[in-house]
This record gives sequence, structure tokens and C-alpha cells, in this order.
Amino acid sequence: MATLNSRWTVPLAIAIVVCIVGLNVNPYLQFMLSRILIYILLSLGLNVLMGYTGLLSFAHAALFGIGAYVTGLLQIRVGLPFIPSCLVAALVTMAIGMVFALPALRMSGIYLAISTIALEQAVHWIMLNWTSMTFGASGFRAPTFTLGTGLSAAQSSFIVALVVCLVAYVSIGSLMTTSFGRRFVAVRDNQVAAASMGVNVTQTKAIAFAISACCAGIAGGLFSSMLGFVAPESFNLDQMILMQIMIVVGGLGTMGGSILGVVVVILMQEFLRDSPGMLEVVFGVLLLGCVLFMPRGMASFLSDARNRRKRRMVADFPRNGERVVNVDSGGSNA
Repeated sequence: MATLNSRWTVPLAIAIVVCIVGLNVNPYLQFMLSRILIYILLSLGLNVLMGYTGLLSFAHAALFGIGAYVTGLLQIRVGLPFIPSCLVAALVTMAIGMVFALPALRMSGIYLAISTIALEQAVHWIMLNWTSMTFGASGFRAPTFTLGTGLSAAQSSFIVALVVCLVAYVSIGSLMTTSFGRRFVAVRDNQVAAASMGVNVTQTKAIAFAISACCAGIAGGLFSSMLGFVAPESFNLDQMILMQIMIVVGGLGTMGGSILGVVVVILMQEFLRDSPGMLEVVFGVLLLGCVLFMPRGMASFLSDARNRRKRRMVADFPRNGERVVNVDSGGSNA
């Protein structure tokens, strides 16, 4: 219980600070914070799949889009409120994610990546061409929602995104410290060795896809409400590449990397939004720098630097025993 409480303490404190700041800034900064939170949720799910389980997938943008479309269409066509629609979207996306997991049961590496790219393109084609259901390339206006008590739609979306991110971060972080969570890492490191130790590799892969898809589905629902508009161009392969950059820069297989990478990439996008050609160059240089100098991402690099500093401080700290020997020997160094 003490470990669980300590695991909640720091994220909860940070979330309270972010909430206070987010509710007292202008609408533009509030929108940026909501967008960062949504992409953190996406990155957390994708990191479970790629960072912890080692499954190279390019279908996350499609799952993101399915969550947004299901949430928006349920509100428009069925009249469900936002929260039930988002929960249904999470379940639908999780079920589709399990279907996406089928290629992963027999394939890995580049073959799995190619098959998930095909699935991504198939979903995007449906979004574009099933006009009677998805409204085609023009998209549709998604309803917004409010939590009441005088909060605006933007503030409501921000609060819900913050709460969901907090719960997802603590839950996934806690899961990865359990014996069950370590199965993902075992499958990533060596599937044959994991199977020989009694790990059900097929089940572990399917669960990783399910967790990743659930995060993407909820993020899609939040995205539709935050933006107030859903269109296929928001969920194309470019979005998938952006998500990959976020977790690679932040750090594969690290919880902090899911946050740090999102913040760095979205801030770069914002600072360079008037120079689209320059943005690709900066992203390329950033990825190259991470591969050469920070192969485990910025989060691991900062953690290693902190640990090295602690070791130097411990090594430089004078030992009491040595001081006593020096005094007894007349001040001479031993």
C-alpha cells in the first residue's frame, strides 16, 4: 500500500499544478496543454506496444482515428453523451486492436510493420470512402461537452484529458513493475526464452495490443471533443510517424519518455509552424542525434546523467574513518 501511495504522490502533485495552470491561461495555451495530454496518452499506449513489448506497429494512428470517429458518430447519430460514447469507443477500439494483433502472432519485425501499415491504410480508405457513415473526406463537426459548474467546453476537455492521463500513467507504470508486466519485456528481449520460462507469448502480445488500442481509443474520443471536428487527414500515416518520433526521442520503454518526447515534439511543431520545410529538417536532425548520442532516448539520457552525478558525489564525499586515521597519524595522508 505504501508503494502504491508513493507511486501516486508525485504524478498527482504534478497533475494538480498543471490543472491550476491550465485553468488560468488563455484558450490557446489551454488548447496546447490539452493536445499535449492527448498525445501523452497516445504515447503511453504506443510505448507499451513498441517500447516494452518490442512490436513494431504502424496502425496506432488508425486506432486513434477509430476512437475519434466512434465517439463523434455515436453522439451525432445515436445521441449518446460524450463520456458513454468515449467508453464505447475505447471498447470498440480495443476489440479492433485485438484483430490488429492477429498478424503479430506469427510475424515480427519488418513483416509486422508492413502488415500494420496495410491495416492503417485500409482504415484510412474506409474513413475517406464510406461517406454514408463517416461523411467522407470533408469530415464532420463533433459535439463538445461540458462538466457543468460554469466550466467551458475547452476547460472540460482539458480536465478530463488530465484525469485520464494521470490514471493511465500510474496504472501502466504500476503494471510494468509487476511480474505480469515484466512479461512484456521478456517477450521483447527474447520470445523463445520467454516461452521457455512459461510466458504465454501469444497472450502477452494480444494484451499489449489491447492496452495500446484502449489508450488510442480514449485519446481519439478526447481529440474529437477538443477539436470539435473529425476528418481523415488527422489520422493518416503522417500522424503515425509523428507518434513514432515522440516515443523514440523521449525514450522507448520508459514512462518519462512518453511525456518528455511529446512535450519536445509538440513545442518544436509550435515554434516552427510558420516554417514547414524547416520542421522536417529539425525532426531529422533530432532523430539522428538521438540515434547517435541518446539511443535510449532523452529520458534515459537524463536519468543516466543524474545517476553519474550521484555516483561522483558519493565518491568525492570524505569518509569519516579516513579522517580519524589522518588525525591519529599526525595529519599525514595514509
